[in-house]
Amino acid sequence: MHASALAIVAAARGCVGTRFRPQGRTPGVALDCIGVVLIAARGGGVSFVVPPYRLGGDGEAALDAGLATQGCVAIERAAPGDILVIAPAPGRRHLGVVTERGVVHAHAGLGRVVEGPLDPDWAVVGAWQLPAQSQE
Repeated sequence: MHASALAIVAAARGCVGTRFRPQGRTPGVALDCIGVVLIAARGGGVSFVVPPYRLGGDGEAALDAGLATQGCVAIERAAPGDILVIAPAPGRRHLGVVTERGVVHAHAGLGRVVEGPLDPDWAVVGAWQLPAQSQE
């Protein structure tokens, strides 16, 4: 478990209810899944740069490489404060922050950031632990 797991989860939960918008980065205004992860990471004292990205098609390998480049570590079993890479559909990727109640993520279908169990049709395809120290 990440040393700042409680702070990461608290920051992610602070995003719940924010409306979904692609490329959204402002809690309380608009967030996408990357925005939720960035806010949660910042809450845990971790800051990193997100390069231009695509969560579908051929962007899957780039997503994994980007997380690794920023100091995140691929893990087998996620715990609260860790990041999940989710496949809501074939060829699509989505991110969420693990909590003891499920996952906080920007749900495009519901139009807002939510916390709870994932849709049973969605596959978890990866788990990452945030770096222990800020990358600033």
